[in-house]
Amino acid sequence: MLLQQLSEAIGVSGQEDAVRKLIVPAIKDHVTNIRVDAMGNVTAVKPGTNPDAPRLMLSAHMDEVGFMVTGFDGDGLIHFAAVGGVDERILPGLRVKIGDKLVPGVVIWTPIHKSHGKNDTAKINTLRIDIGASSKDEASGKVKRGDRVAFDSRFMELSDKILRGKSFDNRVGCSLLVDILQGGPYPVTVLAAFTVQEEIGLRGARVAARILKPDAAIALEGTTANDVPNPNADPDGDTDDNPTCGLGDGPALTIMDRSLITHPRLLAFLRETAEAEGIPYQYKTHLGGGTDAGAIHQANEGVPSAVVSVPCRYIHSPAAYLHRDDYANTLRLLQAALNRLTWDALRRP
Repeated sequence: MLLQQLSEAIGVSGQEDAVRKLIVPAIKDHVTNIRVDAMGNVTAVKPGTNPDAPRLMLSAHMDEVGFMVTGFDGDGLIHFAAVGGVDERILPGLRVKIGDKLVPGVVIWTPIHKSHGKNDTAKINTLRIDIGASSKDEASGKVKRGDRVAFDSRFMELSDKILRGKSFDNRVGCSLLVDILQGGPYPVTVLAAFTVQEEIGLRGARVAARILKPDAAIALEGTTANDVPNPNADPDGDTDDNPTCGLGDGPALTIMDRSLITHPRLLAFLRETAEAEGIPYQYKTHLGGGTDAGAIHQANEGVPSAVVSVPCRYIHSPAAYLHRDDYANTLRLLQAALNRLTWDALRRP
């Protein structure tokens, strides 16, 4: 399963090589003009059957959140910094892999029975990684400053519907884009972009959009499904005031986030397409976060842009969950949109 390979590949922002090596062979027989640019983006073209149809950019970022080695203690423990947004509360006790040699390590913190306060919160500058070294020289002989650090996690099928793995944000988008390129043909020309460094500022997408010069764009994402009970909620009330979106309820359509207000006609087109095809969908109701579309829509002279996401629980952690039906319905929606897209969908009301 390509999604499993993509999930287990390590591609912390700025070092997406392992992901790129999976994607290029998977698409090379289905596209033209494959290019790896100076940033590391993979771009390609799948020509459409209608030369008068819009040229649609589909973007999925290859990078994942993680960490970087920044220094060493005299006793061989490793200092590190976050690369992308990671919740520090999940870090103590986590297993990690470091550098090209995948050196195993564990994130450590002061044991709770030695902590000064019961409510102490882990801060990344108080944490270290233990690789079993007993001195600075031994540790620095195994890993180097600048080495990326990734979650040590494996893909699992928890049931016939639920899959678990790391980096579903955004290897699920990469997997969907590969599926789309392997399918077709479509009336529209697909401008594919597997981008880099999304987690640290949408950097690759900004370059890819300038290269491809699309008429419109859709970012493919794995997004937060915070649809689990809130332990602090009133037991007689709602479990969560804003679950963002939920597993099993279909692809999530973004209305607005911190980087983008979705083009209104393109959003309406995606909704109308889903309804016409009988595909369940939901709106992403939380306004936080951002995607490649935040950079793409500002490129060149402006690009009508939207975001279609697969809901995933526990993203930016070693063990995200997704629902097979959400993946399948997201693919159905995107392929239907490619077959139905016209210039009318890109015009302002």
